[in-house]
Amino acid sequence: FPFQTASSIITAFFLTPSLALMNISDSHPLDGSVGTQLIHINAFRGVVSIRDNNVFSEWDGILDYKNALLVVKLFSRMACVLAKMDQAIFPSLDDISKALGRQDSSHYLSTHGLTYTVLRSRVKNLAQYGILIKDLCRDVPTYFAQQRKEGTALAVNPNSCFAIQLLSFMGLSICGDIPGL
Repeated sequence: FPFQTASSIITAFFLTPSLALMNISDSHPLDGSVGTQLIHINAFRGVVSIRDNNVFSEWDGILDYKNALLVVKLFSRMACVLAKMDQAIFPSLDDISKALGRQDSSHYLSTHGLTYTVLRSRVKNLAQYGILIKDLCRDVPTYFAQQRKEGTALAVNPNSCFAIQLLSFMGLSICGDIPGL
């Protein structure tokens, strides 16, 4: 019995620091704008949560790596956009964690120029996408979006696009005709 207790204490001692590394939060000033981003990584759940409080383009987002989903709540448009996330293009959870730790993301694959086109279909049941997405998009209409293939002509008004920047290496645009967008 004393051996089991000792091994449990030793296991807890060594496991606790690794569990602490699974949740990372950081706040970053946004280059050339008025605001900051609060980025929270929960590696255990496979989720990155972003709160961007730029006064000109406030938004919240979730990158759900386990379900390959991207959701963005656009406050100025009072709408959410949900899309499949191409994990071959997006930086990994580990890449984002390292970038937060170093404050240097220059050597990570850039996603500048990704464009998502909002589809006319609305999401009817947010609960099926998980509690985090359901809570983020509560009380606002949520629309599906589709990643536009690189090199294809954009058939929407470029003025209907909303630009999103995460750190310095991840930028994307959400374009389309949704109420207010």
